[in-house]
Amino acid sequence: RFSLLLLNLEEYYFEQHTANHIINKGCKDERKFRGSLKICSKSIIFEPDDNIQPIIKIPLRDCVSIKAPEDNEASNPFTRDTSGGISVVCNQVFLIKERNIIAPYKTVRGRTEHLFQLDVAGKLGDVVQTLHQLYRASCLDKMGDQAAMITAILQSRLARTSFDKNRFQSISETLHMECKAEMVTPLVTNPGHVCVTDANLYFQPLNGYPKPVVQITLQNVRRIYKRRHGLMPVGLEVFCTENDLCSDIYLKFYNCQDRDELYFLIATYIENHITEHTAESYMLQWQRGHISNYQYLLHLNNLADRSCNDLSQYPVFPWIIADYSSSVLDLTKPETFRDLSKPIGALNKERLDRLLARYQEMPEPKFMYGSHYSSPGYVLFYLVRVAPEYMLCLQNGKFDHADRMFNSLAETWKNCLDGATDFKELIPEFYENDSNFLVNSLKLDLGKRQGGKMVEDVELPPWASGPNDFLQKSQEALESQYVSEHLHEWIDIIFGYKQKGSEAVSAHNVFHPLTYEGGVDLNSIMDPNEKVALLTQILEFGQTPKQLFTVPHPRRIVPKLKSLSRTSSHSVSIAESPVSPNEESFEDLTEESITLAWNNIAKLKLDERYKIHKEAITGIAVTCNGSSVFTTSQDSTLKMFSKESKTIQRSVSFSNMALSSCLILPGDTTVISSSWDNHIYFYSIAFGRQQDVLMGHDDAVSKICWRDGRLYSASWDSTVKVWHCVPGETLSNKKHHFELLAELEHDVSVNTIDLNAANTMLASGTKEGTISVWDVPTATVLHQLPCHSGTVFDAAFSPDSRHLLSTGEDCCFKVIDVQTGMLISSVTAGEPQRCFKWDGNTILSGSQSGELLIWDVLGGKVIERIKGHTGAVMSMWMNEQCNSVITGGEDKQIMFWKLQY
Repeated sequence: RFSLLLLNLEEYYFEQHTANHIINKGCKDERKFRGSLKICSKSIIFEPDDNIQPIIKIPLRDCVSIKAPEDNEASNPFTRDTSGGISVVCNQVFLIKERNIIAPYKTVRGRTEHLFQLDVAGKLGDVVQTLHQLYRASCLDKMGDQAAMITAILQSRLARTSFDKNRFQSISETLHMECKAEMVTPLVTNPGHVCVTDANLYFQPLNGYPKPVVQITLQNVRRIYKRRHGLMPVGLEVFCTENDLCSDIYLKFYNCQDRDELYFLIATYIENHITEHTAESYMLQWQRGHISNYQYLLHLNNLADRSCNDLSQYPVFPWIIADYSSSVLDLTKPETFRDLSKPIGALNKERLDRLLARYQEMPEPKFMYGSHYSSPGYVLFYLVRVAPEYMLCLQNGKFDHADRMFNSLAETWKNCLDGATDFKELIPEFYENDSNFLVNSLKLDLGKRQGGKMVEDVELPPWASGPNDFLQKSQEALESQYVSEHLHEWIDIIFGYKQKGSEAVSAHNVFHPLTYEGGVDLNSIMDPNEKVALLTQILEFGQTPKQLFTVPHPRRIVPKLKSLSRTSSHSVSIAESPVSPNEESFEDLTEESITLAWNNIAKLKLDERYKIHKEAITGIAVTCNGSSVFTTSQDSTLKMFSKESKTIQRSVSFSNMALSSCLILPGDTTVISSSWDNHIYFYSIAFGRQQDVLMGHDDAVSKICWRDGRLYSASWDSTVKVWHCVPGETLSNKKHHFELLAELEHDVSVNTIDLNAANTMLASGTKEGTISVWDVPTATVLHQLPCHSGTVFDAAFSPDSRHLLSTGEDCCFKVIDVQTGMLISSVTAGEPQRCFKWDGNTILSGSQSGELLIWDVLGGKVIERIKGHTGAVMSMWMNEQCNSVITGGEDKQIMFWKLQY
C-alpha cells in the first residue's frame, strides 16, 4: 500500500524498520498494530500490516517531541516490558488509505502521542538521532534552508554507501562507471547509486524501494535522450523500445559531468543505429508519409524534452476535434476540426481581445496568458481516474472540487474556448488505445457536483458509442487528410519558429517568461530560498517545450496523404477486402516470362546489400510496388526499409523475444509478424503502430501464411491453426476478431508450413523431420512421411501443386508426389539448405554457409554457386515475375538480387 506518492513533493524516503505501533499504552483499551515504520525527510510514516488500518503520516514540522525515554524516568511507559521504543508527540496526523480505499487523506488535529516499538532495539539510538536531525531541518523558517539541510543529510548517506557488486548479473562483468543519482518517476525521485558495466545499466535505490536493484540490459536499449530536469541539464532517459511513449528508466544526476559520461558510455554501446534521431530525419519521414501524425508528434515531444516521467514536461498533443455535439462525426468537413494555426488562447476572438488589451497595458516582462497549455495539474486533471494517488500527492491529500473535475469532453472543450484562464491542450492518451482514463473503474469517490450528481465516467460526445469508440474516432481524426495538411501549423506554435520572439507575438503565443527554456538561470540565483520558490513555481506552472525548429515547418506532401487517409480508415475489414493487387496482376503475367526467368536464374547478380538488424533475419515481406521491404529478426524487431532512400524508415519491437516471420496483407496496410513469445502481431503501416495481437499459441509461433482472409499459423506447441479474421462490430473499429476454424494436431513442434495455389492443401514440417500434407477444408491428414532426420527447415508446393519439396537439417532435398504421398526424389547437398524457391524443375536455395545454390531437381545436381552472405541464408523473398530476389542472413544483412539476362 505504501508508495513514494505518500511523501510530499521534493521529499525523500530514507529507511524502514519493522515495528509495533502502540495506542493508549497502559490503558484498558491499549492496542498494538504490527507494521513498518518509514523514516522520510519531512515525515514519519507507519504502514500497518493489516490493510483495514489506515497508514499514519506524521509531518515532522507538526511534532512537539520525539524521544526514546531513558530507563530511569519514572514516568516512562516503556519500563515495564518494552524496549526499542520511540515516543512521538504531535499536533496533527494524516490517516491514509483506511480500509485500503484510495480517498482524500483524513486529518486528525489535536495533540496525540504515538509509541513505536522497534523489533531491533539496537537501532533505536540511530533512528532517534536521524529523526532529531530531520526535525531540526523541518523547523527552519525558510524553504531553501530546509532543502539545503536535507540535501546535506542525503549526500552524507549516499557517501557512506556504494553499489553492491553482488547484484551484478554475471561475475565476469566489467565495471565502467559508478556514481550517485536519483531515479525519476512522476512527482517523485528516489536517490541511490548508478552503475554501468560492459553489459548492463543498474540503479540501486538507497532505501531498497520498490526493489533492491533495477537492471537494464544494454543490448536491449534502442534510444537514449539527455533531459532537462528542474531546469538543469542533469536528466537521462533510456528506452528499450522504438515507438513507446514510456521509457524504461529516467535518471537525474547531481552534476552534468556524470550525466554526460553515462550518456557517452551507453550511446557508444548502441552504435549501429541506421537513422540518427534528429527532428529533421523524422520530419522527412513524416513528410513522405512513412510515419503517422501520431508517431511524428511522439518523436517531436521526445526530442523537446517531454517525458511521461516528468509531469511538468509531459508530452503535449493538440485538441483536434471541435465538434462535441453532433451525433455523427464528419471528418470530411473542415469545421469539424479545431484551427491548428492558432494556440488555444487565440481560438475565441472575444476572449483574445480582452487578453490583448491587458497585454498592451502590462509592464515588462509582458505575457498574454496567465497559465500554460501543459502543467502537472492539467495532466492529472485528465488522468485522475487512473492516477488518483498522483492527484492526492500533488494536491496535499485532496481531490479537486467536483465541478472542476474532468467531467465532460464538451464542457472541457467549451472551457478551453471561453474560460478566462484555461488554455490547456491534450495529452497523448487521447490518441492511444487505453480508454481507462475516461472511466471511473476504480469506483473512486470524486465528490458531488452542484446538481447533486456524483463524478463518475467522463461524459462523451454523442458521436461516440463508448470510450473505445471515442479513442478510435480521435485517432482517425488525428490521421485525417485535414490534420495531415495543417499539423505543421500547430508544430510551428508548440515546437517551432512561432514559439518565441516577434513571431510568437504575431501568433498570439506569448506565455510567462519563466516557462521558456533559458528563461531563468538557476545558477545565477544565490539566495537558496528564492531558488527553491522559483523552481517550485516553474514546475507547478508548466514549461514550454524545447524549440526544435527556427524556420517554418514544411507541409506534409499531399499525394501520399490520399493513400494514407484511405488506408487508415479501416472501414473495409481484411476479410472483406477485394482481391489483392498481386492476384490481379498475376493474370497479366505470361507463363513465358516466368519460364524465361527460371531458365536464366543462374544469372542472378547481387545488386545491393544492407546490414539492418542486430541478429539473424528471419522473414522478408515486400509491398506491391516494391518500395518498402519489411524484415523480422531474432533481435525482436520488425523493420521497414525503403529501397528508394536506402534507409530504415521504421523499427518496431513488440516484445523482447525473437520474431520468426512476417507477411503483408493485401492492400499493403498491415504487416503481420509471428514471434517466439507465442503471439502474432498486426502492425498498421498507415498508423505506424501495433494494431492488434493474436495470442493464439502456447509456444513460439514459427511461421505464418495468409490466403483469402485466412491466417495459418505454425507453432512449436505442435499445432497449426487456421484462423478466420472477422471484422469488428462497427465499421470504424480497427480490431480484428479471430475465429479459430481448425487446429491441425502434430506430435512435435511444427517449424514450417506452405499452402498450394488453390489453398486446398497445407504442408507442414516438424522439428523431428516429419512432413504432413493436410486437406484444408476437412482439416484431415492426407499423407504423413518421416522425410528428414532432424528439423525440416522449409517446404513448398510446386506451382502446379503436384509435388512438394522439403529441405532439412540432414542436408537433403526431398520431393513428394502430392497425389500419392510417395517420396519420389532425394538429393543430398554438402550442407543444410535453410530456405528455397522453386518452379517444379529448378531450385534456388540459401545454404548454411551463406551461398545461393541453383539446383536441377531431375538431374539432382548443383548448376551454379553464387557467393552471398557470411552466415546462413535464413529467409528468401521472390517477386511474382521471378526476376528479383531478396535474401536475409544470419549475418544481419539483407541482399537484393537481380536477374541480368
